[in-house]
Formats: sequence, C-alpha cells, structure tokens
Amino acid sequence: MPAPAPRKNHKVLGRLSLPERTFVADALRTETVGGVLLLAAAIAALIWANTPIRESYESVRDFHVGPASLGLDLSIEHWAADGLLAVFFFVAGIELKRELVAGDLRDPRAAALPVVAALSGMAVPALVYTLVNVTGGGSFDGWAVPTATDIAFALAVLAVIGTSLPNSLRAFLLTLAVVDDLFAILIIAVFFTENLNFAALGGAAVGLAVFWLLLRRGVRGWYVYVPLALVIWGLMYNSGVHATIAGVAMGLMLRCTTRKDEGEQRSPGERIEHLVRPLSAGLAVPLFALFSAGVAVSGGALGEVFTRPETLGVVLGLVVGKAVGIFGGTWLTARFTRASLSDDLAWPDVFAVSSLAGIGFTVSLLIGELAFAGDKALTDEVKAAVLMGSLIAAVLSGVLLKIRNAKYRRLWEDEERDEDLDGIPDIYEQDNPAYHLRMAEIHERKAAEHRRLAEVTGGASEGNDGPA
Repeated sequence: MPAPAPRKNHKVLGRLSLPERTFVADALRTETVGGVLLLAAAIAALIWANTPIRESYESVRDFHVGPASLGLDLSIEHWAADGLLAVFFFVAGIELKRELVAGDLRDPRAAALPVVAALSGMAVPALVYTLVNVTGGGSFDGWAVPTATDIAFALAVLAVIGTSLPNSLRAFLLTLAVVDDLFAILIIAVFFTENLNFAALGGAAVGLAVFWLLLRRGVRGWYVYVPLALVIWGLMYNSGVHATIAGVAMGLMLRCTTRKDEGEQRSPGERIEHLVRPLSAGLAVPLFALFSAGVAVSGGALGEVFTRPETLGVVLGLVVGKAVGIFGGTWLTARFTRASLSDDLAWPDVFAVSSLAGIGFTVSLLIGELAFAGDKALTDEVKAAVLMGSLIAAVLSGVLLKIRNAKYRRLWEDEERDEDLDGIPDIYEQDNPAYHLRMAEIHERKAAEHRRLAEVTGGASEGNDGPA
C-alpha cells in the first residue's frame, strides 16, 4: 500500500502561488475591483475616525518616518499623498501618453469633444465654487477642489451599472478623465507651488533627462529605473513642486507605440502599465484614501457642509458644475463645430456620464489638502464636502445610468429575439412591424445627422442628403 502523500502546509497570509498572484493582479487591473477597494478604504477611514479608537487613527496618520537629513521625515499621511499617489499619477501619465500617440487624442477632430468637455467640466465647477463663495463671503482658495474627476471610482460605477451600455460611452469617459487628470496635474504644479528650491528642481530635471536617455537607449531592468525614480521623486519633493509631478513626467516619457518590424506585441508603456496598475489600484490609492478620508462626521458637521460657503461650493461644484459643464461643453462643440457624437450614443447617455464625472474623490481630496494646508479644521470640512458631493454624484448618475442601461438591454433583447427559431432575429425580417420601426429610427437618426452637418457647414443644396 503506497504511503499517503505528505500534507502540504498552507501558511496564513503567506506568499501566494504564481497562479494566485496572477489572478489577484489581473483582478486589480479591472476598474470594478479598484473602485471597490477605494470605497472600502474610504469607509474604513470614516469608521476608524468616528469611533472610540479614533485617537489611534490620528496617531498612525501623524506618525513621522523617513530620513530627516534628506528632507523626507514625513507623516504617514504625507507619504500616502506625496509618495504613493506618485504611482497613481505615473499610471495616469502612461494613459495620457497612450491617448496622445495612439488613442482619440491623436486626431484633433476626434479629440475635440472629450477635450472641450473636460475643460468645460473643470471651468464650470470652479465658477460655481467661486460664485457660491462670492455671495457667501467664503475663501477662494478651494476653487480647484471640485474640478477633478476620480477615474477609478467613475469607471467602477460604469462597469457595475452599465453592463449593456455602448462601449463608446466608456471610451468617452476614459478620454475625458485622462484629459481631466492632465489639467488637474497642471493646476497642482502651477497653483500649489510656492517656494522653489532650484538646486533640487535642477537635480530632478537632470534625473528625468537620464531617465529619458536610458529609455531611448533601450536599457532594461527594474533595478536601474526604480532607484532612479526614487531619486527623482525625492528631489522633486524637496524642490517645492508637488512630488506627484515626477510620476506624471516619467509616465509621459515611456514609449506607447509598438514597433511591428521588431515583432513587438505590446509597447513598453503598455507592459509597464500592466505591471504597475495592480500596485496603484491595490495599494497606493486605497492607502491614500485610508489616511485622507478619515474625517470626523456628525449630524452638525454634515449640516455645516451645506451652510458654509467653502464646503457648499465644493458640493455644488461636483454635483451641478460637473454635469452642466461637461454636458454643455459637449453639446456646444457638437452643435457649432464639425465634431460629432458617436452614432452609438444619445444625449441622455452623455448627461448620465457628465453626472458620473462629479465623483471627484482621490484628486479632489489631494487638492483640498493643498488648498487649505494651513487650516486643519477647514481641510477636514472640505474633505467631508468632497465625500458628500461624490456620494450624491454617484447616486444620481447611478440612477440615470440604470435607466439608460435598461433601455439598451431592451433594445438588445429585441434585436436578438428569434421566436420562429429560423436563425434570423425577428426584428430583421421584413414581415415584422418592429423591423419597419427599427429601420425608421435608423433613417431618422441619419437624417438628423445630415441636417446638423448642413447647418454647421452653412447649408446643403436642396435634394442633397448630406456631404459625400
């Protein structure tokens, strides 16, 4: 009788096997999982900061660690905001580079709608915040807080609710969010940089030049780039420019086009993003949320969110400003230029996504910390306003997306129905009344598009269905 096989010990929280590690990494690359982790971290922070053990939260958050001689004796909260978020912005930089060289932003005509929508979606919330604080006598320092969109949260909501929505809606939101990230980075670099250390800034510039040169020479190996990236980040932090800019700069330097003649299947940018995204979605962003979203919340505090001009401006900027700005900018661009909305989308879809962009969680929290750095109480109130505004925007957009998703699901079911089992969907059979209705809808849509193009181009000759 053969001896029984030895029982394999399984360590709790031990190192995962390769298949398990691959599964976890692939899961973290999906918007749904990343958004759920971000939400879980925010909820954990709120619970931790509003229970009898809140003193331990403050102790951990304010604990300092790091080499003081290098100017990096930072609190855990600052390490999360300045250090870990650099990983998030590194991935954002790669996404932006890919959109610029191989995505919608490469073609100016295709980029017009999402670019104008993103700009309008930042300008209108800033205007809403400013108007609220002009009338209420509040501080203008937080004008940039409601201008940002949290791409992870927004895409996660869209992935969960919009299972039957057109793919072009996700592409529109992704391009919109990438442009939004770019301008949020510019806002941080321009408006939240006060005292510059030119020696450290020059050192960071030299480090970035070396990083770029190594990439162009085709040098490979994480042991080369990771230490260099840490040096660049440290110099950027000490220069006075927000350290996350270093992550964006390095992400933009990566090549995001494939060399078919060399047999490349994926560009270096795609490969590195594939490796780094789980670190960003599974560690960097959730830890930032954990140590930034922990604000004391009570009935009185929530009431103040809607009475104090700074916090009310943030909430209205996210909920109203984002929806009006993005939808209005998209409609005006499609109305008065040659840019057009995708044939797969309708204007109610655009409004639902515009409302979804009001989820400004991660970057809005970061800008809130920078805008009111000298006032801890107001910083916490603004953070509460960001959480409240993002929650309202998520609920409203969720309802709208659910309605639109139900409509598209019904259309899909109608188009796939084959009651006579002849292998041809009933809607495409000539004797089915639904066929004629569907064809009439298609013709009407084409005619409306031609009329719109005729108006933009100054009118079409009589009898002409539109431009060739």
